[in-house]
Amino acid sequence: MQHVIEKISFGSSFPLERILGQNVQVMSREILEISRFVRAEWLDVSFSENNLPEEHARLLLFPIEDSQYCLQIAYIQPSERQPYGAEVCWLQFMPGFFDQYPADTLVANPPFRFDQTTEQQFSICKQTTSLLEQLKTASGITPFTEALQSTELAVHLLRRALESIAVPFTVCPVPACRFLTYDSEREKVFEARRIIEQNIDQSLTIKELSRMVAMNECYLKKGFKALVGRTIHDFQQELRITKAKVLLQQQGQTVSEVANSLGYSSISHFSTAFKKATGMKPCELLA
Repeated sequence: MQHVIEKISFGSSFPLERILGQNVQVMSREILEISRFVRAEWLDVSFSENNLPEEHARLLLFPIEDSQYCLQIAYIQPSERQPYGAEVCWLQFMPGFFDQYPADTLVANPPFRFDQTTEQQFSICKQTTSLLEQLKTASGITPFTEALQSTELAVHLLRRALESIAVPFTVCPVPACRFLTYDSEREKVFEARRIIEQNIDQSLTIKELSRMVAMNECYLKKGFKALVGRTIHDFQQELRITKAKVLLQQQGQTVSEVANSLGYSSISHFSTAFKKATGMKPCELLA
């Protein structure tokens, strides 16, 4: 099996911070392009002692347009190699994959809704664990037969995931974003996220971001909400507050120093944002 192995950050296409939170470190990433419409990634990640998640899987469905979907499944399992580590397998099924099925067949099966983004957690069974291992070690007589085997395993995992979901879906009303059908448009949204992550000390406006990534402001707002799961403002605030906690607790900076380093216009502005997000005043962490 031919894999591409590389180091990554939160700027990758996998919505890592949404699934696992901010306090996680990516040790390595392994990519398998199964076909034009199916992709798999394996990630080794590490957590702090108190943040290691329990074994589970997460399904996310993003409506692109009527009868057009992008579906992602993340499998999180504790690592046997490191005490506070986990192995993550992420499967992505692009819109072209679902084009081979009648639209009425899709919409008759939850979670396929053209007007809602869906997220659902479910348990990982022994059969799923076995399928994941087979997918990672798949091999064939020729590259094509290997690709066929990997496709079969990925489809089997998708079926198992849909069958495992037995509780109502948690849905959020996100408008269908037809422009996300194109790889280039989705990459612009991911690039905007990378820019935000790399400039936590700046409160970038939507207008500024849209110019940086050459994308319509309205499209950027809708696309960001659909792919990241939060508004641009909420995402910025979340990153800044998380960084503020580290600076206050672990690095012992003063409230004034943290407010300045994170680009807040005043201590008062920072304190208000911090209390709104955490329910605490910044100075309480210093104590």
